[in-house]
Amino acid sequence: MRLTAVALLVLLAASASPAAAAANKEHLQLMAEIRMLQEQQQQLQGLLGALQDTLKTVTTKIDDQSAAVRKAMADQTLATTNIGDNVRVLREKTDETNVRISTMGQELEALRQSCAAQPSPQPVPSAPGLTDAGVQVPPAQPSPAASVPPMSAQRTYETSFDDYTAGRYDLAIQGFQGFVQAFPRAPQAGAAYYNIGMSDYNLNKWPEARDAFLRVINDYPQAQATTVPDAYYKLGQTYERLNQPDNARKAYEAAVQKFPGAPSAISSQALQRLNRR
Repeated sequence: MRLTAVALLVLLAASASPAAAAANKEHLQLMAEIRMLQEQQQQLQGLLGALQDTLKTVTTKIDDQSAAVRKAMADQTLATTNIGDNVRVLREKTDETNVRISTMGQELEALRQSCAAQPSPQPVPSAPGLTDAGVQVPPAQPSPAASVPPMSAQRTYETSFDDYTAGRYDLAIQGFQGFVQAFPRAPQAGAAYYNIGMSDYNLNKWPEARDAFLRVINDYPQAQATTVPDAYYKLGQTYERLNQPDNARKAYEAAVQKFPGAPSAISSQALQRLNRR
């Protein structure tokens, strides 16, 4: 009986040994596969980290290039604006020079006519005779006083313009207002109102500046070459200061439509800027 139990135990041990070996082999294979998966996961994490670094570098380069492009565009816009302002100033100086030449010609013609209208000098009468005291000489006749011509339109305009260029805007406004009252039809009348508007604009008097620029546009459409286009441009800027973007847009559009090309280049840029808002 005992021999039979021992034999059974031996048989069971023999039969269990192959099963245990197989289970151990499967366990080892599973562990090997887990290690392989862990290694592959580490490799993927390394690739993902490298990809993130590359993406960060590319994003930084794109941001730098975008900033450089924006700066270049801003510099170009500023340079274009400065060129436009310089061209406008040169045109104003040219127009003022032409007006000055024309006015000087008128003054010379008026002076010539004034000289021609002066009476000719009368001959001194001869002495009526001799006396004991000598020759009797008649009293000298006073010569007619020469008429002093009033200050010309050009000189009045130049005096006010000197105040404007020197930054004495209050005096410039008074001077230009006196000029347009005295010479409402002078060639410089439109420019005088424009300078009144610019003086008010520099003094942050937006309603007064608006009225002056509108006066140029409505009453002096045939003013100097750049006066009316510049009045439209400054009117648009004034409306922007008054927080009236729709009216500013209308002023810029009117300048572009009525004065295509160089005279309204600044208004065109301002209109594009306003439309991008």
